[in-house]
Amino acid sequence: MRNRRALTIGFALIALGALGACQKGDGDGRAAADSSGGGSSNSRDAGSGAGAGSEEGQPAAGDLPRAADMASIEYYLNTYTECLDLTTGEDYSPSDSGGGTAWGEEEAADPSWGITQRAVCQDGDNRPIALLSVPDMKKFQTAALKDGHAAFYVGQDFAVVPVGDDTIRELEPSDLAFLTCDPDFTVPSGYGTKPGAVEGCVLTDYVPSD
Repeated sequence: MRNRRALTIGFALIALGALGACQKGDGDGRAAADSSGGGSSNSRDAGSGAGAGSEEGQPAAGDLPRAADMASIEYYLNTYTECLDLTTGEDYSPSDSGGGTAWGEEEAADPSWGITQRAVCQDGDNRPIALLSVPDMKKFQTAALKDGHAAFYVGQDFAVVPVGDDTIRELEPSDLAFLTCDPDFTVPSGYGTKPGAVEGCVLTDYVPSD
């Protein structure tokens, strides 16, 4: 199974499934309450399913899903793909996966990334998916920019990094955005882009292949 360059070098992660291209279908997930008991009027809980991008077809940060905890991220992923046998980052071992290593062990231990919690689940092919709680996305993107080639699927306050190509494509219809800070990254015409939280990073609905 192919790994994309962005997914293996800094990520193994994240695409936005046509955030602005189409309105997503009705969601059947549970609401992932934030610390105040619910999302704001311009945000979406990770369990809610439906989402929309900007009128120009570009991913809009306020339309990205939110997640209050790892259980909410896990539930959201299972709406589109398989996220099985969730374990905390401290308990995860590469031997738990049939192929690939989950991203972020060193990064989660580095305060500059602003990752408050890391967990790992397995997709349907027993490939790892890293789940990252990222309350300060600007801090996270600053570290990603310094890395240079890291790329992720992101919501407003979390990121996921799948290794398996099938899983990456299965997440395309979700409301997640593909975040990259790769200076050589280019987007074909017809796809939407939006500046990230820091200059040099972009959000897009285009997911590169190998």
